[in-house]
Amino acid sequence: MITESEANHLKEKQRVLRGGFQDSLGLRVHRAISWLQRAAKEQDDPDASFVFLWIAFNSAYSQDIGIAYHVSEKGRFKSFLSTLLSFDQGDRVKHLVWTRFPHEIQLILENPYVFGPFWSFHNGIEGHDDWSLRLGLSVKTAKQALAENDTERVLNELFDRLYVLRNQIIHGGSTWAGAINRAQVRDGSEILASLVPVFIELMMENPGHPWKEPIYPVIGQWKADEFD
Repeated sequence: MITESEANHLKEKQRVLRGGFQDSLGLRVHRAISWLQRAAKEQDDPDASFVFLWIAFNSAYSQDIGIAYHVSEKGRFKSFLSTLLSFDQGDRVKHLVWTRFPHEIQLILENPYVFGPFWSFHNGIEGHDDWSLRLGLSVKTAKQALAENDTERVLNELFDRLYVLRNQIIHGGSTWAGAINRAQVRDGSEILASLVPVFIELMMENPGHPWKEPIYPVIGQWKADEFD
């Protein structure tokens, strides 16, 4: 889990650099770090930690819905991940994927309970009888990406699964601190706790990128009060 000290260190870095940020980048980063700081208080609650970490991630990648209305939610964050990887000259993300979490990522990718077509089939949605075949192909794709050190493809597959987990929790499809399916919540929280701070740092280190406005910008008289 991310510690309060680590989250606060990122906040201090933001305070040093924010003078050079566009308003859109400044707001995204400010909001994302605030949720990281909240997640850091949940050292013993992976469910709560996962929720706050996903909000931090969402704060970082979200953009004006009028600009990107035609793009799916997963399409938005996958585009965001691609952009960040292009900035990651020090291979910080790659290091986490290949050195810190390869086992946990593989377990999540092979887990049917965080695979969208599995739930579509069990919820009676037509056209998903072949969910097992799809899962096998997805795992095969991920393993090929692992063999080729294709970080972007692995991240896309990983966050596709984490998005399903996010939906399960946010939409009431799981029990808080329940006895089943604990591994993916714990591992998902740990992975986000390591990746999201790096994502935010990469954003701060690239203020010249045309970061689009977030979905909910600060309006009117409250604008001056949003930042600390």
